[in-house]
Amino acid sequence: MRAKQPNSRHCFVCGVENPIGLHIKFYETAPGEVTADFCLPINYQGYPGIVHGGVIAAILDEAAGRAHMGPVDTPRFLFTAKMDVRYRKNVPIEQPLRLVGRAGPTKSRTAEASSAIYDLQGTLLADADVLLVNVPERMIQSTDLSALGWKVYPD
Repeated sequence: MRAKQPNSRHCFVCGVENPIGLHIKFYETAPGEVTADFCLPINYQGYPGIVHGGVIAAILDEAAGRAHMGPVDTPRFLFTAKMDVRYRKNVPIEQPLRLVGRAGPTKSRTAEASSAIYDLQGTLLADADVLLVNVPERMIQSTDLSALGWKVYPD
């Protein structure tokens, strides 16, 4: 199983039209699991040659939420209530990386997830445990997802 997830136009992590965004494409590779292969350019650098820690946290956050997203036609949108990030090794700029998000236990209003960034040799570089909360239904009902460009874009 490898199904591409939707992107939006302006999200910092996945926005296809965001001129300063990361443009990461996510794929559901198993129920409750998403992956993304990506490489970050130098403009996301913190210290020389290393991805800024805030950018790493944003990427881990996005993968955790997407692990619970579910079907394209009825996505579950969540926001982060709590995130515990562990920076294990330097995440390199301009190197191929793999991101994995995995769904954990879920309840009606909340969910848990984990996410991790690896190099291509499989070395764990950073990971996070995340507590997520449903976006309020009234917000979803008042949002025009198509106006946000929320769709599966061709590769």
